[in-house]
Amino acid sequence: MKNQFIDELEDGSAVNSVFAVKYKKPPSKYKGGKKGSWFEIRLSDKTGEITARYWGKDLVSTDELYESFEKDDVLYIRGRTEMYKEKLQISIESGGIRKCSPNEYSIEDFVKKSENIDELFDELMEMIESIDEPFKGLLSKFFDDDSFIEKFKKAPAAMHRHQNYVGGLLEHSLNVAKICDKICEVHELDRNLLLTGAILHDIGKIKELKVTTSIDVSIEGMLKGHIISGLEMLKEKMDGMNLTENLKFKLSHLLLSHHGKREYGSPKTPQFPEALALYYADELDAKIDYSLRLKREAKTEDPWIWTKDFGSIYLK
Repeated sequence: MKNQFIDELEDGSAVNSVFAVKYKKPPSKYKGGKKGSWFEIRLSDKTGEITARYWGKDLVSTDELYESFEKDDVLYIRGRTEMYKEKLQISIESGGIRKCSPNEYSIEDFVKKSENIDELFDELMEMIESIDEPFKGLLSKFFDDDSFIEKFKKAPAAMHRHQNYVGGLLEHSLNVAKICDKICEVHELDRNLLLTGAILHDIGKIKELKVTTSIDVSIEGMLKGHIISGLEMLKEKMDGMNLTENLKFKLSHLLLSHHGKREYGSPKTPQFPEALALYYADELDAKIDYSLRLKREAKTEDPWIWTKDFGSIYLK
């Protein structure tokens, strides 16, 4: 079982544990006429990622070892950490790689999971009960479906940033709906329309993202994306319902515009107040969740960290 996590590693640490393969790069021959070859792999667990390099003694055995495992496999790794270009990496010993069988590891060591999925789901169901028809009927078409519920509960909200763990989509969708509900206390908006859009805005992520030993994008996610997949799911559920064409267009627009800007992947920009509210609520929850995670994970005695997305984040 896993006894060492990536966030525990320091320069010079002995490595003797199991890690998942995020990706691998083909072997390269040593330069300067030196015999043998090496290859690079990216390793992960629920606490982070790290690059590792295997230094082979000859071309044949290195190639055979490289071909013995694939992306998403779990490997037993033996080696030592070192700094390379100011970043920590693992230098793997000769023979220090072995592919593990499923009974040698727990999947929860590699993908984080929300601890309160059932509580969050119950809270979401209470919110749906507060929504009027025909919106509640539309939501019931999703949330009376056991197959959909199972996928919705397990899905992450993102690969790398906000709520990137099992149960993350549920948590994010509930947060966005709660923020929208508060906005309705301040501004005169169609609460039923807005909350329905908030709950459904990211449903396409159950098809866009897949969870194995890591969170990755699916083929459908790569070629279509969660906005289009979610719109198709919504249109399927709306078919046969006694909804006006205008309401169908508004619900569709909420999904199509929730990224706000075309440069952010939104096919349409928000064109009515509820769509604007959903966009900003989605942006608010995603960015606050991500900034809080960066603050929690900061490893420094300095009062600030600098990030590409937010600039400086004050830690005290």
